[in-house]
Amino acid sequence: MRPAAVRPGRGEKSAMRLKRASFLTKIVVLVLLIYMATSLLDLRGKIQGVQDQRDTLAQQVTDQQLKNQQLEDAIENSDDPAMLEQVARDRGFVKQGEELYIDVAN
Repeated sequence: MRPAAVRPGRGEKSAMRLKRASFLTKIVVLVLLIYMATSLLDLRGKIQGVQDQRDTLAQQVTDQQLKNQQLEDAIENSDDPAMLEQVARDRGFVKQGEELYIDVAN
């Protein structure tokens, strides 16, 4: 007797069938995706905050360098008569014979 002929389509089809993901697996994957998306947005916000802080500090460094340069110039010109006169005028001193007017409107 000859063995019964097996149709090639049916036997292969059942062996090739993929196992479907369960509902619980789909929920877990969805939760992980949501968590990753919120974490990414949170990190992006932190990065933006740190970049703003960096920009602020860079501006402070620039301002301080300008002040330092002004102080260095003042030290170098401390013996200059014009510089001494300017410092005296900034402190409210006047030359003999000059009158000092103070604006009280401001």
